[in-house]
Amino acid sequence: MAIELKKSYKFAFRSSLFVWFVLTSLLAALMWFNDAVNWVLLASFSPLAFIIPFFIIQSRVEKFIYRRIKRIYDDVSLLESSSLNSRTVSTDMGSLTAEIEKFAKDKKIEIDTLKIREEYRKDFLGNVSHELKTPLFTVQGYILTLLDGAMEDTKIREKYLQRANKGVERLIYIVKDLDLITKLEAGDLRLEKENFDVVELIQSVFDLLEMKAAAKKITLTFDTEYPDPIYVHGDMEKIQQVVTNLLVNSIKYGHPNGTTEVSVEDLIKNKVIIRVTDNGEGISKEYIPRLFERFFRVSKTGNRKEGGSGLGLSIVKHIIEAHDEKIYVESVPDVGSEFSFTLEKIIDKEE
Repeated sequence: MAIELKKSYKFAFRSSLFVWFVLTSLLAALMWFNDAVNWVLLASFSPLAFIIPFFIIQSRVEKFIYRRIKRIYDDVSLLESSSLNSRTVSTDMGSLTAEIEKFAKDKKIEIDTLKIREEYRKDFLGNVSHELKTPLFTVQGYILTLLDGAMEDTKIREKYLQRANKGVERLIYIVKDLDLITKLEAGDLRLEKENFDVVELIQSVFDLLEMKAAAKKITLTFDTEYPDPIYVHGDMEKIQQVVTNLLVNSIKYGHPNGTTEVSVEDLIKNKVIIRVTDNGEGISKEYIPRLFERFFRVSKTGNRKEGGSGLGLSIVKHIIEAHDEKIYVESVPDVGSEFSFTLEKIIDKEE
């Protein structure tokens, strides 16, 4: 029965077979020409002429390939050298090629990921620089104007100081939001979870933003009456910030005489979904995947006259994810947008 040889030894086997044939033929020819044919010697020499070259070739090829491949690994830092010392490198070039291709593919993915992170870092630094630069230059401009002599005029002094104060407030707002996102991402922000009535919380945000909405003639309302409390479990202060940020955005990008509607619906037995729906500008489909990025604005002008840090939706996403919940967005240009998020519902609230 034929013995099935391992694929990794085919090269050594074939080479040794060739060496065996050449050496045995030469020895037989020498014996023939010298009329000294010694079949015992030839029979003893024949297996050695195959076995010895086989092990020599196999060993040398392994060491040769090992050195070459290890050098490649070291040069491109694909693999720590210690991981190669504990195993024998196969002489099967197909396996070696497949292994190298795998490492090359992994390295390409790693490089692509680093490129994406580098682009994100550049965009982030550029956005932070831009967001901080605008209020800083504004404050500096008003202060320099006052120092150049305008301070003597009481009306101008008061007006410029008020405007400079608004610039400082904007800087503080941006820094606080950046600090909050950093803590959320690092997991350093501890959520103070409790049971609370989400309907009451939404109504309190309505009251807080009533004047801001009225200035743009936008109505803040529930989709229906909620006579009974709906208790959820979470960090009440952070969820209030989520609702506030979503409502502020709906007001900012809403049409005059528009409506922003909030609904609280049962999703599954222990979950509710809060929807914030408006009939404002809407968002193009191409921009939706980037909505929750820091400082990302659909409009290049950014509606900066409306204020804010440009971090509102990013904060919303991080707070909801910190609660192990989900946030969703649907939007159609010139029709409106709907942002929704889930929360854990308290089934039997003890009074």
